[in-house]
Amino acid sequence: MTKVTILTDSSAYLPQEYVDRYGIVVLPMTLNWDGKSYRDGVDILPEAFYNRLDNSDTLPTTSQVTVGEYVTLLEDLVKSGRQVLMLPISSGISGSYDSATQAVKDYSPDQVQLVDTKLVSMALSFQVLAAARHAAEGGSLAECKQTALDAYGKIGVYFTVNTLKYLAAGGRINSARRLLGTALSIRPVLEIRDGKIELVESVVTTKKAIERMVTLVKEKTADKRPLRISVFHAGIPETAQALQDRLVAEMQPEEAILSQISPVIGSHTGPKTISIAYMVG
Repeated sequence: MTKVTILTDSSAYLPQEYVDRYGIVVLPMTLNWDGKSYRDGVDILPEAFYNRLDNSDTLPTTSQVTVGEYVTLLEDLVKSGRQVLMLPISSGISGSYDSATQAVKDYSPDQVQLVDTKLVSMALSFQVLAAARHAAEGGSLAECKQTALDAYGKIGVYFTVNTLKYLAAGGRINSARRLLGTALSIRPVLEIRDGKIELVESVVTTKKAIERMVTLVKEKTADKRPLRISVFHAGIPETAQALQDRLVAEMQPEEAILSQISPVIGSHTGPKTISIAYMVG
């Protein structure tokens, strides 16, 4: 059994079969809504969350992972003889990385290592999987960390939202801010760049946004192997499955993972968001 445990958070929303296969530890983030708190992916699941969000007059808020939550988990893992590689959500999107930084201060580099992933959702999951697979092969803590760092440059992600109101409410739109107040029919094509949400371009329909994302992914991955693809969505499983099937048929990736956007991340992107993440090499 590998001594290195990969610790991430629920923003990655990696399908459970991968979590179980590689022994990945997932720390739930917190969603706050109408006076109640919910553990992401534990107390509230995507399908119920998006149905409620689509019909709610109130908007949920989210809380970063606390220092105490990290400390408690690290204490248990290290006491059990594990070395831990922490791969949390991007510091440019959540304050959870700051909490993780505080939590690791009492541990030596041969016990715990921390990476600012600069990623989220399935893009983060690809980085997590790369490190977890290396750990399963017997890689050391330092080697697994280097694998995660190397993976970052091989990963990309594009997404489009049905409305900008959720991103605007959370203040997480950076270069897309200039779209606020434009026609409601505008559909932005967005990406995670240097750990933040940035605008690539805008089109007039969701269909055109999806087509543009497909084109961009094909351009970025042309002639590069191995290729891993993931379509992930916020409450539109049929659309996501159709897009995933298309990408598999047209691009023939070595791995394809269909997933969902976690409630905590979906609270900032809104229902009917659809995304494509990729990893090459």
